[in-house]
Amino acid sequence: MPYIRVGLTESIIDVDSIVNELIEHTKGLGGAIVSFIGYVKGIVDDHRVYELQYTAYQPYTEEVMEKIVVEEVRRNNLLGAIVIHRIGNLKPGDPTIYIFVSANTRKEAFKGASEILERIKHEAPIFKLEKRDDGEYWVIGDGRRVARRRAKNT
Repeated sequence: MPYIRVGLTESIIDVDSIVNELIEHTKGLGGAIVSFIGYVKGIVDDHRVYELQYTAYQPYTEEVMEKIVVEEVRRNNLLGAIVIHRIGNLKPGDPTIYIFVSANTRKEAFKGASEILERIKHEAPIFKLEKRDDGEYWVIGDGRRVARRRAKNT
C-alpha cells in the first residue's frame, strides 16, 4: 500500500525529516525519491512582489489534496508521496509548496511529482493574493492574474 500524507501549514518544513519519513515508509521498495519545492517569486511581469497571501479552508482543502495525490499515486505507479502546502503571508524567497515522491524509477518519480504539482495548482482550493508594487492580484492556477477589486463603501 503506497504511503501518502498531505497537509497545510504556516510553518517552514524540515526537508530532511520529510525525506527520511518517505524513505522509512517505502524502504527497500523503490529506487528514486524526487522533491520539488516552490518559492515565492520576487519579480512578476517586471513588478516587485512584496508578499503572497495564501488562504484555504483546511479540512476541505486537505481532502481535495489527498484525493489528487491518491489518484496520481495510482496513475503513475508511485510508492508514496508527501505534499505540504504553506498558508499565510509569505515573502519572496519563502517556500510555498513541498512535494516528495517515491517510485521504482526516476522517470516515474519525476512524472508523478510534476502531475501532482499541476493538479494541486489547478484543483486545490487554495487562494493566492499577490501583493506587488502595481497593486494586488488574485493568481489563478494557470498563472493568470486578476486585479483585486475592493468593495465600495455604501
